[in-house]
Amino acid sequence: MVEAVLNKRIILTNINIPNILAFIRLFIAPIMFMFLVNRDLFANIHPSWLDFLAAFLFVFASLTDFFDGYIARKFNQITQLGKILDPLADKMLTLAGFLGLMMLDRANPWAIYLILTREFFITGLRVAAVSENKEISASFLGKIKTITQMFAIGFLIMNWPGGTLLLWLAVFITLYSGYEYIKEYLK
Repeated sequence: MVEAVLNKRIILTNINIPNILAFIRLFIAPIMFMFLVNRDLFANIHPSWLDFLAAFLFVFASLTDFFDGYIARKFNQITQLGKILDPLADKMLTLAGFLGLMMLDRANPWAIYLILTREFFITGLRVAAVSENKEISASFLGKIKTITQMFAIGFLIMNWPGGTLLLWLAVFITLYSGYEYIKEYLK
């Protein structure tokens, strides 16, 4: 009986707006990916509309990333689940975007490889830090990295000029911010 009450309390503690927003990102990522890579399912829709739908979903999901962090900090709704779920949802979204763009031949495979390798390595490092009760919060450069990646993905989805330049800028910032995270973890 006591265990059931405790389990219910743990579940209710983790159900908050920031975590719901992170779950929304997890849900949107495969739908956006589908619009990018399963164009044959939408034969009656012009590819530019599929790009627009994918870009809209990406921008919406990116906004949930901003708001979940803001709400969690502002209203003290930071949870252990959120500390793991938020970066995971971010990586699922960027993975969907970057892999979809690579499959559309709009993004250089080496750029995608370097970004995704760093992302998964640092996500694993952050999860390990949380399990050791260490705090590795996002640095200012980490936030710049995220914004640069989001702009690169958005530009590349819409096939706008400058997307490739933004992608390589994102590679550089991503790798350098990864170095900063490793330095912070080792302290």
